[in-house]
Amino acid sequence: MSTDRMAQRRLTLTIGVALAIGALITAFPFLWMLLSSFKPQREALDFPPTLLPVAPTVEHYVTLFRELDFGRYLVNTLLVVAISFIGLLLMAMAGYGFAKFEFRGRRWMFFLVLATMMIPVQVTMIPTFLILNSMKLTNTLAGIALPTLVSGFNIFLFRQFMTAIPNETLEAARLDGAGEMRIFFSIVVPMAVPIFAVQGVLTFIAGWNSFLWPLIIANDQKLYTLSVGLSLLNQQLAVNPSLQMAAASLMVVPMFILFAIFQRYIVQGFALSGLK
Repeated sequence: MSTDRMAQRRLTLTIGVALAIGALITAFPFLWMLLSSFKPQREALDFPPTLLPVAPTVEHYVTLFRELDFGRYLVNTLLVVAISFIGLLLMAMAGYGFAKFEFRGRRWMFFLVLATMMIPVQVTMIPTFLILNSMKLTNTLAGIALPTLVSGFNIFLFRQFMTAIPNETLEAARLDGAGEMRIFFSIVVPMAVPIFAVQGVLTFIAGWNSFLWPLIIANDQKLYTLSVGLSLLNQQLAVNPSLQMAAASLMVVPMFILFAIFQRYIVQGFALSGLK
């Protein structure tokens, strides 16, 4: 084996070991949270603490759903996410319009869409609350989800991706007599599966992690989402840390699974949209 090849192998091995160590360090808090959620209360308060539970139990997850109403919080969160997914279709249509249609004021309208990305969400919360209050939508799941239907960044991402769709394909469909709606649903949407996967994951994460807006808009605890319900357990951290870890695991694990399933589409979608 040549000296250069041996040096290359050593470098590859060193990089691999360094990446593995970095991955373990990064994943350690997640593993600690997940394993601690299965520890009995007494074991969670032991010092020095242990990584693996000696007597694993699922009592804390049972407590979350039977006594602390986390089942309702979970349903509320899923409903908010489901309503938010309706916005994907609206934003895809907007991105397709900006990418493939010529009309007066297109550049200025797209500039206004991009300008909304520079406005902090906190600035628009009070006007949004006043609008929803005038529409009698405060303290409702619809009021929680409606502000998340449309996002300037998501429209921009759809537009960037759909500019790469060949115009020849669309013109051929028009020559065959297909209408614009049929072209969109039969040609554009199937070709845009990667970007829909990216947007779906981003929408799910935004709805799943929503905390401040549901806390503001909902006065009834029965309308709280999982993240708001998790904040209600802060007083349990010193008394029963395993209960807090179980609730945190309930928040994190679904997102981890979702990202693992759609990871290939997410990377492909960002690459094809031109974002680095």
